[in-house]
Amino acid sequence: MAQVRLENVRKVYPDGFVAVHDASFEAGDGELLVLVGPSGCGKSTLLRMIAGLEAVDGGSLSIGGRVVNDVAPRDRDIAMVFQNYALYPHMTVAGNLAFGLKLRGMDKAAIAARVDGAAKTLGLEDMLQRKPAALSGGQRQRVALGRALVRQPQVFLLDEPLSNLDARLRAAMRVEIARLHRSLGTTMVYVTHDQVEAMTLGQRIVVLDGGRIQQIDTPMALYERPANLFVATFLGSPAMNVLRGRLVLADGPALVGEGGLRLPLPGLGVPDSWDGRELALGLRPEHLLRADSDQAGAFDAPVEVVEPVGSEVFVNLRVSGFPLVARLPPGDIPRVGEVLMMRAAVNRLHMFDVQDGRRLES
Repeated sequence: MAQVRLENVRKVYPDGFVAVHDASFEAGDGELLVLVGPSGCGKSTLLRMIAGLEAVDGGSLSIGGRVVNDVAPRDRDIAMVFQNYALYPHMTVAGNLAFGLKLRGMDKAAIAARVDGAAKTLGLEDMLQRKPAALSGGQRQRVALGRALVRQPQVFLLDEPLSNLDARLRAAMRVEIARLHRSLGTTMVYVTHDQVEAMTLGQRIVVLDGGRIQQIDTPMALYERPANLFVATFLGSPAMNVLRGRLVLADGPALVGEGGLRLPLPGLGVPDSWDGRELALGLRPEHLLRADSDQAGAFDAPVEVVEPVGSEVFVNLRVSGFPLVARLPPGDIPRVGEVLMMRAAVNRLHMFDVQDGRRLES
């Protein structure tokens, strides 16, 4: 096990494009740290720099207290799991698991013991003589994990390992990876664009956009106190509702915007100096609640689309031209065209600056 530390790490390509801007973070000894963000945000580039597959153009990168900026990949004591499995099609499962150890000159008995141990850990005992073509996607991914596992590295690096699996297999493999990390206690750095994977797997999450770190924190801290509008809308499914307008405090706090929008916010605690302030108001779908007609803060919301998903119902609404999504319990499912009385859970609002998207604190 080892700590991975990046201090002002930078990556610039020959054409001048800056893929990573001065990234600083740390994966603690035994931690499962997730790098998440949209395509092109720099997360895979960061992982490849940790692996030694991309040069570090600035800053310091250390593994286990040793600076590895100029250390070859094979000498970093890491193992990497790729999105496309990267298995040898002509070899059996046992051959794939053993291949890297044979290249390192390990004796046959030690190789057999490690292959057997990995197969038992990942439930591959009955598949050791099969070739990859005879395996399902989930089984192939377990072999790819096993090939990293037999190395017994200080650090596991996982680059979108579940992207090629269907939804059911992804859910099963998430549990398997979490279980594997708990049993091994090895440092893992995991890259994904899927915010559900990030939230369910990561002990801490590094959120990236445009090659810059936006926020680093635990999953629930990111969800409940996003540092900016990007983090707020990236994490969460369905995404956070965002309404833009002007805060008006006279006759009771309300957000007033284009198209006749007036969202009442009774009990909103903000300084008087905020009166007339332009802001972006964020509200999670679960914090958009059904209301009685005489309840403070109630407003009309016509139903546009209803999405029942079994345990809950996503109701797409439109208020003065603004789309909103509410997460409601199952039961009496609203009808398209019906007008619901809704209210915002004012104590769960998020407010952001309309210019730079930073979180505003009242």
